[in-house]
Amino acid sequence: MFARACLFLWTEDSSSQSQMSTCLARRGPVARAFPVTRTCSTKAAPSVKEIRLIKPQSALVSLHLAPFTRLLCAIRRRISRIRDVWRRAEGLFVPRAGCRREEETASCEAPSKRRGAYNVIAVMYCFYRRRERTVWAHPRTSTWWELVNMSWDDKNWQKNFRMTKTSFLHLCDILRPYLTRQNTRFRRTLPVELRVGVCLWRLATNLEYRSISHLFGVGISTACTVTQQVVTAINRVMRHLYIKTPSEAELRVIVQGFRERWKLPQVAGAIDGTHIGIIAPAEEPADYYNRKNFYSVILQAVVDHRMKFWDINVGWPGKVHDARVLANSSLYMRGENGTLFPGWIERLNNVDVPIHILGDAAYPLLPWLLKPYPVGRGLTEAQTHFNYRLSQGRMTVERAFGRLKGRWRCLLKRCDAHISFVSQIISACCILHNYCEVANEEWEDEDTVDDVDDLVDPEIGHQANYGGQIRDALCEYLAQ
Repeated sequence: MFARACLFLWTEDSSSQSQMSTCLARRGPVARAFPVTRTCSTKAAPSVKEIRLIKPQSALVSLHLAPFTRLLCAIRRRISRIRDVWRRAEGLFVPRAGCRREEETASCEAPSKRRGAYNVIAVMYCFYRRRERTVWAHPRTSTWWELVNMSWDDKNWQKNFRMTKTSFLHLCDILRPYLTRQNTRFRRTLPVELRVGVCLWRLATNLEYRSISHLFGVGISTACTVTQQVVTAINRVMRHLYIKTPSEAELRVIVQGFRERWKLPQVAGAIDGTHIGIIAPAEEPADYYNRKNFYSVILQAVVDHRMKFWDINVGWPGKVHDARVLANSSLYMRGENGTLFPGWIERLNNVDVPIHILGDAAYPLLPWLLKPYPVGRGLTEAQTHFNYRLSQGRMTVERAFGRLKGRWRCLLKRCDAHISFVSQIISACCILHNYCEVANEEWEDEDTVDDVDDLVDPEIGHQANYGGQIRDALCEYLAQ
């Protein structure tokens, strides 16, 4: 409004004019103060005519009648308050009646300057007075959420929120210390159960915030803010509880699980990466454009025999190769330092086989990471059988990715969150996936395999030679 207007205000002296210009310049780039010929006596308060809008004859500014009309109405509504302030100031600093104009002394000129300052203060009060807020929250109905809590059974809860109501309430209790807010005299805070429900619905369906707003009876911006708060709380409170390197007792169970199911000894997990679709970021979008012709970030994960994640690495651009993602992860650093697994050794065909994980052809061959034999080099029957058995064990991570994206559809479709928050959402979904698996939440939909045709990583170096010896020993063991 002020940026399209040229406002002419009356001031007492040049110093007040400069103060007024500085004051109004902050309200807009075109608003200015100009002196206007005084039409009233020194004792009289300024009238409405002295604070008026003048249509400029030059092309200094463009004049829109509607904003000027609203501005003039606002000034007239508040001019009475300004006049009151002026009269009070005038009563304090008006010159004595016996003091003639030609005989005014320095003591009589001081009130005039102060009266000019009061003029500036009055106008500042008019334009800088903060507008009172009339509505704190628009009325909305939460009938649907109340119906869900009263009438839905566990089957409906599992189908829509990916967990039973008991697991949902337990999740709310875990997050309650972080999500609880204090009621104020302006409004009552949203319950923790409603906050968690909004977030789970968003992650499970990837529904737009407008529809979530109608369902849960909250504002659109509130639904977005609540989702971000709950996702942040899940990462801060639950990540160290549900995604962690297995202890020795847990590792024994994992190794025994792979041995019983796929006859693979000394296996502690399977590793792979998957692409999560995103909106093209504003900075360096070409780095996120993958070979499948869409923008993505990479999720690298290691899972156990029960399809639970025990290590994740999120956020690398989709153009990066899986081997490079591994080389820049803490998993690789611990594996190379020998701190990833305990030093358990099983001797097979005169070769010491350590604890290791299974990967596909995209990963390097390492003593703690085995991959299949390269296809197309005249594989023997034993090597082909080894590749088949290793593929069966490695399929665990593919099925885990399929179940993860099936539960939390925000990862299956394009995630429309900002690139700075995408990694937080992916990490929270992995945590919730493990939470559901620990709670034995059933997943009725058919598991979809995350089929990724990765580029082959060359097998070179001393580590590859030692890894090749371990792979050959396992190949002979499985051929027996």
